Amino acid sequence: MWGARRAISPLGDEGGFPPPRDPAMTNGQSLDPTGLAVIIPALDEEEALPLVLADLRRLGILGRTVVVDNGSSDGTARIAESEGARIVSETRRGYGSACLRGIEFVIEKIPTASVVVFLDADCSDDPALISNLVSPIRSGAFDLVLGARHRELSAPGAMRPHQRWGNAIACGTIHALFGHRYSDLGPFRAVSMAALERLEMTDTGFGWTVEMQVKAIQRGLRVREIPVPYRPRVGRSKISGTVAGSARAAFKIGWTVALLRVRSLSPSRESS
Repeated sequence: MWGARRAISPLGDEGGFPPPRDPAMTNGQSLDPTGLAVIIPALDEEEALPLVLADLRRLGILGRTVVVDNGSSDGTARIAESEGARIVSETRRGYGSACLRGIEFVIEKIPTASVVVFLDADCSDDPALISNLVSPIRSGAFDLVLGARHRELSAPGAMRPHQRWGNAIACGTIHALFGHRYSDLGPFRAVSMAALERLEMTDTGFGWTVEMQVKAIQRGLRVREIPVPYRPRVGRSKISGTVAGSARAAFKIGWTVALLRVRSLSPSRESS
């Protein structure tokens, strides 16, 4: 039993960030790949993916990068393979399904991985900042480090108003129900493999990120948020670029938060 000990972030419960850090602080320098794995869920991202993989190559971690093709109809899988990334297929549609398949692949094929980074394939996140997410975990200070999309660091229009509103509502709901204040549900994050095993992730869709963050609270993980820039995606948006897609994602996120709250109140689950 992991208990319901509260996750503590150095950002505190009053919200906000420490002073923004320079996005170029890593200067694209190579990372120590030891114990690292990067998982990139991808669906029809042949336009953006080469840019992301080129950044990872410059960082020296392309060989430990797993692209999970989630049923693409374009050249996503071919590009990943030709660029030198590891490629695995997941035919069950859903962001969470792709992440779960990526984890399975890492456990099987990269057994030395102790830290896993999740990164989107649309070039909206900056891979040069991976070291900023990984370092607090490698130091032993934190279990989960979230790249929180910071308005002042981000390109104009990178996040649309309905995305920001939905994000704020979801984070507010988590605070109300679980007592911990997050500022973002962004997909760019790093987590120790030991913590990932404790989280016992199950969501196969858009509830993946919020499931991880709520379970981190419930299971007492040491969580930190680090402000990161956010860039306009390359290629066509399948979810957040449309109001209807964002509404479906928001419903799933809200449902996931509510379900986790109900489960946390179940005596049978608390004692298991």
